[in-house]
Amino acid sequence: MSPAKNIESARSNDTARVIANKTRERAVRAVPQSNASPCHVLVRIRDVASGLIRSARHARRRLTGQVDCVFLLPEREWHVEIRAMVNTIVDGTFRQTNLTNESPAYLAKREELRLAEIELMRQREGVAELRRHLPQGTPIQDYQFEEGPRDLNAGDVPVRTVRLSELFTKANRSLVIYHFMFGKRQTKACPMCTAWLDGANGVAHHLAQNLDFAVVAAADLPTLRAHARERGWDKLRLLSAGNNTFKYDFGSEDREGGQDSTVSVFTRDADGTLRHFYTAHPWMAPDIRERGIDLLTPIWHFMDLTPQGRGTWYASLAYGTKVQAA
Repeated sequence: MSPAKNIESARSNDTARVIANKTRERAVRAVPQSNASPCHVLVRIRDVASGLIRSARHARRRLTGQVDCVFLLPEREWHVEIRAMVNTIVDGTFRQTNLTNESPAYLAKREELRLAEIELMRQREGVAELRRHLPQGTPIQDYQFEEGPRDLNAGDVPVRTVRLSELFTKANRSLVIYHFMFGKRQTKACPMCTAWLDGANGVAHHLAQNLDFAVVAAADLPTLRAHARERGWDKLRLLSAGNNTFKYDFGSEDREGGQDSTVSVFTRDADGTLRHFYTAHPWMAPDIRERGIDLLTPIWHFMDLTPQGRGTWYASLAYGTKVQAA
């Protein structure tokens, strides 16, 4: 039996009249036909359909303590309409689901979290704007790198020399370079860098719509490309710094050949002048040594959505690229 027919069959002076033909479980809102004090009630359509809520007076008895206002005016005809709660404000909270049994305590804390998330979003946008409006960067040299065949599976020769200026594919595009922590004193590829580049390879075709992206490592080309094959990095432009000072100049290598993960952004003027725009490292301060480039990977953001959080998890090369639980 439809909700409308069920309610009509049990109609009394203060019975709600359902004007709907859906029987799926949804939240519903009851509103008076004439101008009366604003009042609404959330009930479950399956309760209406099954006759569990037969009238306004019955709804009041069943829902006392769960809502602020329930059919306060008897002998008035009401329209009850099915609606979705998600993305609407109900009882002062912006609902994220259509679930009708979420506790007041949960909803209150979820609303507090939502407002904090909005504040964080606006702060991130403010930081990005500050970055975009940095003064013009210093001119830099046209560094030379070594590059193998673009097809990762085509071997490692021939090797060609490519300049920084040649990594720009179009005018008015920025070049983002990830400094891979691999080579010289770093004899094994950094697991965290590898995790970041796993992600970059996955979104490389999206990045290419807006910017140019390349990976620079101190490792020689065969070693770098062998690791890339193991990871399946078939969309990344892989470069060896060779003997140049690029990594040292931008802080991803020390004088002893120690390596660090770093991201740098470069621009090219209309007259061909190359400029440094921005560089960031994991180290943000003496007491913040590992969080400076977290925004480059979604891994921790997904973890932060869960009650378990990120904990002390650290990426490892041991589990490879196979999807498996630890």
